[in-house]
Amino acid sequence: MISEGPCVAIVGARAATSKAMDRAHAIAKHLAGRRIHVVSGGALGIDGAAHRGALAGGGTTTVVLGTGIDVAYPVRHAPLFDQVLAAGGALISMFPAGMQPRRSSFVQRNPLIAALADIVIVVQAERRSGSLSTAAAAVTYQRVIAASPGSPGCEQLLVQGAALVEHLDDVDALLAGSPRRRVPPKLDDDGVRVRDAILAGARGIDQIVHATQLSVPAVLRAIDSMRGMK
Repeated sequence: MISEGPCVAIVGARAATSKAMDRAHAIAKHLAGRRIHVVSGGALGIDGAAHRGALAGGGTTTVVLGTGIDVAYPVRHAPLFDQVLAAGGALISMFPAGMQPRRSSFVQRNPLIAALADIVIVVQAERRSGSLSTAAAAVTYQRVIAASPGSPGCEQLLVQGAALVEHLDDVDALLAGSPRRRVPPKLDDDGVRVRDAILAGARGIDQIVHATQLSVPAVLRAIDSMRGMK
């Protein structure tokens, strides 16, 4: 069954680094130790690490499938899903029984992950990651959004005001309603234009110059100033 108490969603990249997966596992285990239910999408990478962390902490977790309720995907996670059920967690799906995985279905189910949670933590994501659609849905549902630093998608969320989750103390601060946030950098006009171009997807000096219509020296100065503020 799904917990009637606090729920936290932990989502992120399938092709996650070992460091990010360790972080997702640690966060979920910490939450489970505080009797907080963990929600994720059952995918490889961050999702799987979150479910395992919740189980390791003696807690419960919900898997929001991107397939029919009777289709285990990815197949290698079938034993994990069995463990989730055995521990008192749940598998849920918005799709008809028997539906096989489709590229679109995973993005379609992401708002459900956000809807089930009080807080959504993105641990690792690229700028085009499906995890950002979960974060976008969380905004719609007025959920608290948090992100771990170090990946482009998460850095984008942090710039946009997401709470910072770097240590387990940050998780506790989130739960207490006093999230830690980065101090917004004081950028001049050129810096704002360069930052916005990067967030919009500009890559490399040439693309940033084209997007901002600034000179190469101006772009380089703006980038140096942003590095100095980290």
